[in-house]
Amino acid sequence: MATTSLVKGARTTRSTIALKLLMATSGIVFILYTLAHMYGNLKAFAGEMAYNEYAHHLRVIGEPLLPEHGLLWIMRIVLIVSLVAHVASAAALAGRAHKQRTVKYSVKRNLASSLSSRTMRWGGVVILVFVIWHLLHFTIAKINPAGDQSAEITQNPYRLLVASFDLWWMTLIYLVALLALAFHLHHGTFSALQTLGFTNSAASRARARVAGWVLAIVIAGGFALVPLSVLFGVID
Repeated sequence: MATTSLVKGARTTRSTIALKLLMATSGIVFILYTLAHMYGNLKAFAGEMAYNEYAHHLRVIGEPLLPEHGLLWIMRIVLIVSLVAHVASAAALAGRAHKQRTVKYSVKRNLASSLSSRTMRWGGVVILVFVIWHLLHFTIAKINPAGDQSAEITQNPYRLLVASFDLWWMTLIYLVALLALAFHLHHGTFSALQTLGFTNSAASRARARVAGWVLAIVIAGGFALVPLSVLFGVID
C-alpha cells in the first residue's frame, strides 16, 4: 500500500510539473503575440494609410507560399491551441490545489501574496471575455459601437478604430481589460520564470518580479496609448 501511494504521489508530482510547464510555455506564446500585436496597434500614430497597410499586410504575408490569410490562420490555430492548453492547465492545477487544501482557515492569510497573484483567476476570466469581444469587435463581426455599420467604417480598420474609441465607455472597457492584463502578466511572468527554474535565489526572484512589472507596463501601457489618444483627439 505504501509503495502504491508513493508511485501515485510521484505520478501526480510529475503531471503537476508537466501542467505548470504547459501553462508557462503557452503563456510565453501569448506574451510574444501581445508584444507583436501592441507594436502593430501603434502604427495608428503613423496615420490612416500606414495603419491600413499594416492591416492589409497581415492578410497577405507569406504569399505566394501561403494563400491569403494563410499565416493569419496558422497564428490563430497556434493561439487557440495555446489558449486551450493554458485554461485547461490552470483549471487542473486549481482543482488539485483545492483538493490538497484540507485545513480550512477562518481568516484568509493573504498578507504575503501580491494583488496580482490573488486576482489571477478572475483576471483570466476577464481577459477571456474581453478577447471574445475584441475578436467580434475588430475581426469577426467588425462592429461599430457608434452605430454606423456602413462599409466605409467597418471595412476600414483605421476608421473603425477611431469611431470605436471616440466613445468614452468603449475606451473605459478596454482600459479595464488592460488593467486585468497587466496584473495577469506581472504574476504570470514571475510564475513562468519560476517554473522554468530562473528563480533559485532571492536576487533572481526579485529580477523575475521586476521583469513581470516591465512586461505588464510596456504591453498594457502600449495598448492603452491608442484608445486614450483617440479619445483625447491625438489620433483622429
